[in-house]
Amino acid sequence: MTNRDPLYRRHCFPGEIIAHAVWLYFRFPLSLRMVEDMLATRGIIVSHQTVRLWAEKFGRAFASEIRYRSTSRLGDKWHLDEVVVSIGGKKPWLWRAVDQNSFVLDVLVQSRRNTKAAKRLMRKLLKSQGRGPWVMITDKLRSYDAAKRQLMPGIEHRSHKGLNNRAENSHQPIRRRKRIMKRFKSPRHLQRFVSIHDPIANLFHIPRHDISSNHHRDLRAEAMNIWAKITLA
Repeated sequence: MTNRDPLYRRHCFPGEIIAHAVWLYFRFPLSLRMVEDMLATRGIIVSHQTVRLWAEKFGRAFASEIRYRSTSRLGDKWHLDEVVVSIGGKKPWLWRAVDQNSFVLDVLVQSRRNTKAAKRLMRKLLKSQGRGPWVMITDKLRSYDAAKRQLMPGIEHRSHKGLNNRAENSHQPIRRRKRIMKRFKSPRHLQRFVSIHDPIANLFHIPRHDISSNHHRDLRAEAMNIWAKITLA
């Protein structure tokens, strides 16, 4: 790695350090100041504001490349859910879709919890996935069924709260991060964060059940190799 790499041009720190800081921030529930302290223990002195700028600039580039590479891994069974997030007195809704393997398909922050919002999420999913699911699973919010009838009338829809634990559980990392960060500044800030966080989480999402320890280590090593290629580190 050299500073001549276009991705890191005009940055005084080597790409390996920048990529490692971004990886720490999005891979684990750490605050910016925590990442600053962890880098300092290795003799790398940067401010938490510098880490924030790295996370925003390089995180977007890394997440975009991960999305491009991971399309073939995503499943065709959609679990959709929405959760309210309190931000500065406002209560926007975080809409999320995951597949049968708990990989995040897409996320969308919206001000409403209605049919129009459900349609917007489904349109975004159809565009990004290039196809519809063979089945869609949601809670009992009627907006999902109304939106599905207009956009995907031939798709099977299972509406049952107990069947949708996979989507509901996928909100937990953002809830943990919100506690660490104290708060998100705005709905736009939340959208920007999840758009970077979730693709990176997908890359390192490795199921621990039904696989051997050796297989798990191999998958983890493969994920780290892909990360190294994406970040040019």
